[in-house]
Amino acid sequence: MADQKKTLVYVGTFANDPEEGIYIYELDPESGSLDLVRKEGGIENPFFLAIDAEQKHLYSTNGVKEFEGTPGGAVSAFAIDSETGGLTLLNQQSARGEMPCYVSIDKTGKCLLVGNYSSGNAALLPIQEDGTLAPASDVVQHEGSSVHPDRQTGPFVHSFVPAPDGRFAFAADLGIDKLMVYRVDAEQGKLEPNDPPFAKIPDGAGPRHLAFHPNGKFAYLINELDNTFVVFAYDAEKGVLEQLQVISTLPEGYDETSYCADVQILPSGKFLYGSNRGHDSIAIFAIDEETGKLTFVGHESTQGNFPWNLAIDPASNFLLVANQGEDCIVVFRIDGESGKLTPTGCKVELPKPVCMKMV
Repeated sequence: MADQKKTLVYVGTFANDPEEGIYIYELDPESGSLDLVRKEGGIENPFFLAIDAEQKHLYSTNGVKEFEGTPGGAVSAFAIDSETGGLTLLNQQSARGEMPCYVSIDKTGKCLLVGNYSSGNAALLPIQEDGTLAPASDVVQHEGSSVHPDRQTGPFVHSFVPAPDGRFAFAADLGIDKLMVYRVDAEQGKLEPNDPPFAKIPDGAGPRHLAFHPNGKFAYLINELDNTFVVFAYDAEKGVLEQLQVISTLPEGYDETSYCADVQILPSGKFLYGSNRGHDSIAIFAIDEETGKLTFVGHESTQGNFPWNLAIDPASNFLLVANQGEDCIVVFRIDGESGKLTPTGCKVELPKPVCMKMV
């Protein structure tokens, strides 16, 4: 960016209105306030976003029912204007599945990983040198079901996350209670099942999003249906996850309906945050950096309804919450010593925010 002190926040919306598209805000580094810079319309249902390491390109899933006459969603590639932060559409490709709900970029910057929720599959799309997307070079279809009679009747891929070194990728499948593990061949654009091919999650948990600790030794999976975190030790050489702990995101005795959504880890590695939709809170945990295990710190109200994604600014001063059910983003100040959150008073309104990424 022209002013390196600027932090821009890109917000994907799921408003079923192509005029809404992606909102771009500037985050004030002192107050945490958000000022609308521009809105990029004409982007239908940009459900989830990813930005490359050089901050030159942004990628979005498009939660549409049909793309170029074929059932299923799409993915879009954009160039980021280094002066204004504005977006220019480069190209679009088929997501090769229905309801693409997650997108990420591997360490090499050559692979876009896409999780397709409704069709229960995951795809790899090669990223060209100019930032455009080639058609999917590989697609893996999941099979099976699990114990929940309504939500686990088949596979539902909710995220597709690369390992820190890029050698493996992990697809959290809510429908089959498995964290599928693939070896990534970035040069050939291929996904191969690892050995073992998955980490089994407790029945009925409904795995959703995965985050790796900055030290690369641990991984944290948030589960939508049973409102828990599963903590894993990670063997980076073999791509194997070993379960260490299962811990609830909800207060003891809470018996109302709630669904977990997102997980974020403070770059210091000291604290972890998860969103509860229903309880409408952020669950805060301290991380033991030796064992990887979590200790509950507290809950903070999201100041809104049905929080989806969370985002931490590059300076680790603020945490943002996208309250999809109340059409707003709320900003909290982070206490780096305790992990606790304090509302800044900043609350901006926009339709159905679901994903936030920062530059």
